[in-house]
Amino acid sequence: MGSSHAAGNGYRDDVDEIATRAAPGRHNDLTDVTGVLVGHHDRRGRGWLTGTTVVLPPRHTTGAVDVRGGGPSSCETDALAPTTLVSTVDAIVLSGGSSYGLSAASGVRLWLGERNIGFPVGDRPSEVVPIVPAACLFDLGAGGSFTNRPDESFGRAAAEAASNRRIRQGSVGAGTGARAGSLKGGVGSASVVLPSGLTVAALVAVNSGGEVADPGSGELYGIRHLLDGEIPGLSRPTPGDARRARPASGRVPLRPRNTLLAVVATDAALAKHECTRLAAAAHDGMARAVVPIHTMTDGDIAFCLATGQRELPATATEGGLRLESTRPGQLSALSGAAADVVTRAIVHAVVAARPTASAASYRERYPSAFTPRG
Repeated sequence: MGSSHAAGNGYRDDVDEIATRAAPGRHNDLTDVTGVLVGHHDRRGRGWLTGTTVVLPPRHTTGAVDVRGGGPSSCETDALAPTTLVSTVDAIVLSGGSSYGLSAASGVRLWLGERNIGFPVGDRPSEVVPIVPAACLFDLGAGGSFTNRPDESFGRAAAEAASNRRIRQGSVGAGTGARAGSLKGGVGSASVVLPSGLTVAALVAVNSGGEVADPGSGELYGIRHLLDGEIPGLSRPTPGDARRARPASGRVPLRPRNTLLAVVATDAALAKHECTRLAAAAHDGMARAVVPIHTMTDGDIAFCLATGQRELPATATEGGLRLESTRPGQLSALSGAAADVVTRAIVHAVVAARPTASAASYRERYPSAFTPRG
């Protein structure tokens, strides 16, 4: 397994160091990974409640994917397999509209092609094929008309809107018509800067069939994974709130055709197969925050982007001492961080979501969870 630290195995110590010394990035969202841009486009009202979110990484960003849900709606995920030709990704599209929403990726693909961004297939700069993996969630008829769904114009508009500013979260973009079990879902994001200086961040679109809050207490499953002070005032609801919110049967029926989508990004220099491991770890983060997860009617998908701006460090520092590290240990640390930021991003999505006529928000159902108590 490689050399050991002074106190234990280096593989394990690298992981443990993260849990005790991690801190969020400047925005505490996906744009904390330098060069990553995020844009939303959505429509609401007059029969519309849906949208699209686009992630634009820097050029030459390595990409990977891990699909766990039994009912995914996606395109170009096979191109991200570790054994295929293309290693880089030009954009990732998350969208409402189920498989109809995959049309949004065409708009992003055309937008990138007009800017000569893509995999080169000829001698001219314009002869490129943009690599644009996409995944969609099911929000058809969830608050708008079944026939109102994202198309090419949504993808193009979201790409045009992409920036490195703080990401709008909650009922926006791909999360506009999303549900989180019996609650309103949405888009959320979180980041962490590791002791090594590497950044890991996640953006999620939460449209889960499973619940994000314990049906007995109302406490969010992912709350204990938040960093200190991350969402000021958020705590466990009072027993009174929990009783009022509890369904009469004591159980919440699962709603079919759901999806939880995630994009994990890091500035680490990783190979395609290493990105695949981080995408797999993202699903661990989902499982901490949503119960149940990865059912036959879910389309759960996690992407990973590695911009390659920072090499994995050859050493780690602990207690003022320089300690030899191992690549497996560093990768395990990144994987642990990927799971953590996905869980935290899910909590952010649910807390930021706004209620609709068909779904109460967490804030609306459990108001006491946001009342600071001494």
